[in-house]
Amino acid sequence: MARYIGPKSKIARKFKEPIFGPDKALEKKNYPPGMHGLSKKRSKQSEYAVQLREKQKAKYTYGILERQFAKIYSMAQSAHGVTGEVLLQLIESRLDNVVYRMGISPTRSGARQLVGHGHITVNGNVINISSYILRPGDTVGVRERSKTLEVISTYVSAANNSYPWMDFDKTNMTGKFIAIPERIQIPENIKEQLIVELYSR
Repeated sequence: MARYIGPKSKIARKFKEPIFGPDKALEKKNYPPGMHGLSKKRSKQSEYAVQLREKQKAKYTYGILERQFAKIYSMAQSAHGVTGEVLLQLIESRLDNVVYRMGISPTRSGARQLVGHGHITVNGNVINISSYILRPGDTVGVRERSKTLEVISTYVSAANNSYPWMDFDKTNMTGKFIAIPERIQIPENIKEQLIVELYSR
């Protein structure tokens, strides 16, 4: 499965946000990477550059590559509702993201690995496709024989994730995707309208 394996701290510093989680490098150097990172005289970005930057931030935040992101955008454009909001709702409904939100894994990349290795079930069936889109009412859980894995049990017991559009039972390691989240409920700092404007050029 294709995935981003480049320097994460460099990307976090580029966007000045801990998009891959807590980052000591970002805390120490909260300015863009490169020899001109500390320079105050930075040229003004064009409208296109601002839009492209927002799309890149969304891609890195959710760990989605270009081709897949474009496919999700096409789905959002064809659906009813505001395209930008639907885009984020579709991404939030992906299995890897839901596994991360439920607290089964500390990172989205870790969640993708759990899904890819067959540790996660949806409605009782093992699903190893991280881009699988969940529907309201779907049940997500850890495969029975995977519940004793230290990498899963340790984090599940310590996690304290809570989102109104899903619930998770730590004891049984199963949760329910209750509803598609409203835009206001999604905590990610992404200006989706800029992404729509970029694809509309």
